[in-house]
Amino acid sequence: MVDISSDEVWQAIAKECFIVVGMVSARGEARTAGVMHHVHDGVLWFTTNDREWKARHIAANPGVSVTVPIAKRVPFMPWITVPAATITFSGVAETVPAGALHPDVRHALLHGLDVTDGDERGALVGVGIRPVGDFVTYGVGVPILAMRDTERARGRAPVASVMV
Repeated sequence: MVDISSDEVWQAIAKECFIVVGMVSARGEARTAGVMHHVHDGVLWFTTNDREWKARHIAANPGVSVTVPIAKRVPFMPWITVPAATITFSGVAETVPAGALHPDVRHALLHGLDVTDGDERGALVGVGIRPVGDFVTYGVGVPILAMRDTERARGRAPVASVMV
């Protein structure tokens, strides 16, 4: 098992721009959504509209899972396919009006777009996911060839809020 720290995991999450969020609908059906995120104060943030299914599912059940895929490549040999490394964890999600987002989060996610009260699609909201428990990693902090040994490629680190 790879020895990896919470700080190293947070840094790896912050470097990536895409995560997959797993949630459960009000009817108990599993759903996933790929979103672009920003890390701030130990919370992963993304935006959506309050009428979108992501916001409705999170309102019905704030327990989520997150998988962060991390592309792996062999330098100078791009034709060789390598499975992505991953970071997976459970979390608790909450929605907040986009206007109430921390200025750093708002700037990172909206890039200066005007936050209005909403339109026919609904009002823009921020979704914050606070990790709980442990980060479970595969292939993070190990060389590509070490990913062939599943025991060596696995890691686990307690979730700890850090400034990234």
